[in-house]
Amino acid sequence: MRILPRHINALSRAILIAALIVISYLALTPKTYPLVETISDKTKHMIAFFVLAWLCDISFPKSPFSLVKICFLLGYGLFLELWQYYLPYREFSILDLLADSLGLFLYLILRPLIMRCPLFKWQWNVLL
Repeated sequence: MRILPRHINALSRAILIAALIVISYLALTPKTYPLVETISDKTKHMIAFFVLAWLCDISFPKSPFSLVKICFLLGYGLFLELWQYYLPYREFSILDLLADSLGLFLYLILRPLIMRCPLFKWQWNVLL
């Protein structure tokens, strides 16, 4: 079990909620933002879900990054795609869901390296 100070848990959960709100807004708004539009759509999906996976992992340190967290995040991605289906200025895309999945897969693959990085090592305090 990872033990983190309560203020770190609260802060990471607040950042996770903020990220979910920002990503939802960007996914559902008709507005375009030049900085965001310069990045490939699939790359945006991969980066967003990589970051969401990391935030979800550190926000709930008592549970491992497992199928539960992965299904929650993929469900969120599916929810956004289904909502976009009903918007006249957006469209449903299976490729977007695949990019979401790839972002989660990359997090799983890179997680051991992230765990060794001194900048992020604090989040994996393990009691033996």
